[in-house]
Amino acid sequence: MEPSEHARPPAPGHAGDPLVGRLLDGRYRIGPRIARGGMASVHEATDTRLDRTVAVKVMHPGLGDDDEFAQRFVREARAAARLNHPNVVGVYDQGDDDGTVFLVMEHVPGHTLRDVVRKEAPMPPSRAVALLEPVVSALAAAHRAGLIHRDVKPENVLIADDGAPGAGARVKVADFGLAKAVSADTQHTATGGVLIGTVSYLAPELVVEGRADARADVYAVGVVLYELLTGAKPHEGESPIQVAYRHVHHDVPAPSARVAGVPDYVDALVARATSRDRGQRPADASVLLHQLHRVASALREGLDSDPELAADLAPRAVASYDDTEHTRPEPFDAAALAVLAEVDPRESGLVDDGSVNRTTALERHPVTPRPEAPSRPAPGRAAPGRAAPGRSAPSRPTAVTTTPRRRSAKGPLALLLSLLLVAGVGVGAWWFGFERYTATPGVLNLQEAAAVSELEAAGLEAEVGEPAYSENVAPGAVVSTDPGPGDQVLDGGSVTLTISLGPERYDVPALRGMTEDQAQDALDATNLAFGESTEKWSETVPEGQVLRSKPAAGTTLKPDTPVDLVLSRGRRPIEVKDFTGESFARASEALETRRLVVEVAGEEFSDTVPEGDVISQTPSSGTVFRGDTVSFVVSQGPELVEVPSTVAMGVEAAIERLEGLGFEVRTEESDAYIGVGFVYSSDPPEGTMAPKGSTITLFLL
Repeated sequence: MEPSEHARPPAPGHAGDPLVGRLLDGRYRIGPRIARGGMASVHEATDTRLDRTVAVKVMHPGLGDDDEFAQRFVREARAAARLNHPNVVGVYDQGDDDGTVFLVMEHVPGHTLRDVVRKEAPMPPSRAVALLEPVVSALAAAHRAGLIHRDVKPENVLIADDGAPGAGARVKVADFGLAKAVSADTQHTATGGVLIGTVSYLAPELVVEGRADARADVYAVGVVLYELLTGAKPHEGESPIQVAYRHVHHDVPAPSARVAGVPDYVDALVARATSRDRGQRPADASVLLHQLHRVASALREGLDSDPELAADLAPRAVASYDDTEHTRPEPFDAAALAVLAEVDPRESGLVDDGSVNRTTALERHPVTPRPEAPSRPAPGRAAPGRAAPGRSAPSRPTAVTTTPRRRSAKGPLALLLSLLLVAGVGVGAWWFGFERYTATPGVLNLQEAAAVSELEAAGLEAEVGEPAYSENVAPGAVVSTDPGPGDQVLDGGSVTLTISLGPERYDVPALRGMTEDQAQDALDATNLAFGESTEKWSETVPEGQVLRSKPAAGTTLKPDTPVDLVLSRGRRPIEVKDFTGESFARASEALETRRLVVEVAGEEFSDTVPEGDVISQTPSSGTVFRGDTVSFVVSQGPELVEVPSTVAMGVEAAIERLEGLGFEVRTEESDAYIGVGFVYSSDPPEGTMAPKGSTITLFLL
């Protein structure tokens, strides 16, 4: 909608919203609300200075008193203003008008990527990639500028209604309200201990460590790509905590496991972008954009599979957050047990360094070794093996008698102690790792009483936790257990059962008579989503209030199902035509057809308006509403007067009499005229009814 300097500004408080019609900062005329969030609402507005339509984000009343929230608004303005990119919603201005904190942004008329997901997903990979390419391009520009978005989701991607992606459509990333400059010491997403971001798109490190860098945006883009391809979120749960848990402990499944026809290299791109190990993800959106282009090129070539590209994109197998959780103790090797017992493996005899075996060999096969140290020679004799001075050396060495070295008892004793130690540690590991535990029986889908009986038969206690909704498990049956089926639990321990409430459904509340804001709040309170609003004339419901909802009140729906509203435009105005001089009968019929009340205020003689026509009406023009009254004065035509008898009267007396009754008089000589001055006859003759003011002709004798 283009702004017009001649458009009449809506009155403040229009349609029940106190902001509508207000002039912020003496410049921005606030129009209808186009979006609503937990912290602020977005209104279409007119920049009266530049005569253009803008979007104004206004912080909810009361939040402006909180410096932290106000600073976040300022931070958004500064962060987004640093980005000059065709796929980023531009920020024009920011201000505070008497406590109303606002942000002025580029107006993008159209819809969001969430609307596309609802209508088109699951969609072909080529369509999904085309939608994401401008989004990743915008994030790449932000990452190059040192900014991370931190709340990438379909609701924050705007698509203008001016074509399809790739054919001139404008795709814009909005809401950099959570954006933050990347630095080594300020990468937290928590403010006052509250995790910021949408849980369905949170990277695992945000949940575990509360830290965000560009790779958290990459993870969110990967989740959005999965959602476009499959029409569903990869991780769902009965509560946000369960969803966050699954992000940490479960990989995003391959889209091809849910929807047929997804190429292997598209699966690989999703796996790479959503790897739980952020070191496996693309370093930032620029790298992801390059990979997205490679995938788009393969899709354009019509490749159903490209093993080489898939292998190049797929993440490497690495340890994840939960690789060491809920696992059985692994068997220890000898060296590990020795370390646990603080014994040197070589001293224990468990590791062969050759010393024990060599001693045994010497005992079994005596030899004549060379003495380790020469003995001192007797005086006058040469030392053994060395020739005396002046004498030749013997041709062969002299035999030396040796005694086998006595076997030490220290080695076997250490070996025995080590073996006993190994056995003890093994028995302890067996007892503490296995024997004291039992496997949790599988009781899923059993009714509560049957599940309790089975657990008690296994020597376990059953506890019933908070119930949960389930689309697949009948009411009263077990949805899940903690520990899960097959997990280890101490003998005599307890297992917590989560009992199904059945499918989660909500009734559409009665919204008639509420304002649009009140109706949206009521839908939020019943876990239903607001769809769109249309307007219709109503003679009974005031302007701005809800006439009805679609589906109707009382309809049972799944959570997050959109509900459309029909709002009252107020009473339909009816243009009144001026029927003066026209037939009253036709005027009455025309107005009664439009459900107006017709009233005859009076009837009057008229020499100019024929009998039965309208002399006047009230109101004579303008607009009225159904049931209003239009009054008429109807003509009776001219007033009639009986012509009196004037025959044999003197001409002067006859004229005086006729003029007294309102007639005009003229005289003529009759055929029998003799000049005596008396009336011979009149035209019209006596006794005739003639209009007052008409002319009576007297014929004289």
